[in-house]
Amino acid sequence: MIAQVLAVVIFVAMFLLIVSEKIERHIVTLGCGLLTILLVFGLSMHSTSAIFKTLNLHSIITKSFWYVSGASSEETSGINWATIIFIFGMMVMVEGMAKAGFFRWLCMKLAKMVNYKPVPLFITFMVMSSILAMFIDSITVILFLAAVTIELAKLLKFNPVPMILSEIFCANLGGSATMCGDPPNIIIGTSLELSFADFLTNTGVIAAISLVFVIVYFYFVFGKTMAADSSKDIDLSAIPEPKDAITNKRDFIISSIIFGCAVVLLVTHAQTGLTVAFIGTAVAVVTLIAAGTSAFELLKKVDYKTLMFFIGLFAVVGGLEETGILKIVANFIGDISGGNLKLMVAIIIWISAIASAFVDNIPFAATMIPIIKSLAATTGVNIETLAWALSMGTDIGGSATPIGASANVVGTSVAAKNGYIIGWGKYCKSAAPATIIVITISMIVIFIRYC
Repeated sequence: MIAQVLAVVIFVAMFLLIVSEKIERHIVTLGCGLLTILLVFGLSMHSTSAIFKTLNLHSIITKSFWYVSGASSEETSGINWATIIFIFGMMVMVEGMAKAGFFRWLCMKLAKMVNYKPVPLFITFMVMSSILAMFIDSITVILFLAAVTIELAKLLKFNPVPMILSEIFCANLGGSATMCGDPPNIIIGTSLELSFADFLTNTGVIAAISLVFVIVYFYFVFGKTMAADSSKDIDLSAIPEPKDAITNKRDFIISSIIFGCAVVLLVTHAQTGLTVAFIGTAVAVVTLIAAGTSAFELLKKVDYKTLMFFIGLFAVVGGLEETGILKIVANFIGDISGGNLKLMVAIIIWISAIASAFVDNIPFAATMIPIIKSLAATTGVNIETLAWALSMGTDIGGSATPIGASANVVGTSVAAKNGYIIGWGKYCKSAAPATIIVITISMIVIFIRYC
């Protein structure tokens, strides 16, 4: 009982400190993770096995961590090292692509293809944001996309805010389509042993259907504003050529090949048996070898704070799992729903969406995974159906507010630095209705397809 109370207190304190943003979030989770190990597992439970199970270091040296032959039924809990290693590898690869000018080149190339017309540009950048976010972290996508959007806005004399708002939402939507598109999906996929193809054929279908409605919605909201800007005279000669964005042709070609190989490995990892941990490691190693003397520079740019954030987070959630708190929550949801799958899906997707609009969706997803595991075990429902509901709820719910997802914070910050302030009112006026539309579509599709 004492261990359960301590685990809950530490978890709630972690959430409140993350939301307050007074202390850097990686320090918060690492500190709370350490408290979980010392106070919950050590002082209260006197359980060294709980400590080792949560640290989960032994999993790294097992064959199944790097290569899986056939179906695996091994239960995983505690720190999800596969997620951390995979994210590290993708970060290294993305830094290599950015250094070569890949993202800037792609944006300028597409802008030129639509003759720099604001309305086609508006639609094209939404689609591009979604597609890129399927394979690359949405934070990176928005970081470069927002910067290029503002640059084009100054040259083409249009207001970049509508485009940035739509790009942010589409990046979060695109991220929901694949296993590697958004951190919650990486956690869900590695924890439940779901493949890239599993996500693509399930949440990917939902995201594709939703994207059509989202594009129509944002065109309805911002189309007139963008069309009005199309009539302004612009000097196309002042716009730089796409090729000027490439800083090093050799690095550009190599980084493009590495990215292509990473996509192929991810798409086929269920068939090859190569785990995401192996793919992340391989991508990082090849990128660093190709970088040569610049390898150390790429390593310095990796966001280690985010990786430490994950480690602490998994430790705290491990405390809730080991003390049985998450099983209690799962039983509560099961009792409310009465074993009705549709009601269960509705509860999970809407609670996930609402919570993710105001708190970081990563810890929420990590907390919910053991809950849906327990729900599936006690009620007999298909855990994958619950996983898709959790994925769409956490990924899309974060789009509703400026603080709901990291991509939102990055996009609005880039706009603010360039003199375009996007307050809560302006942001939520367009993003909140779009979020409700996509969550509703997601729920309906899940009902029709799985329930």
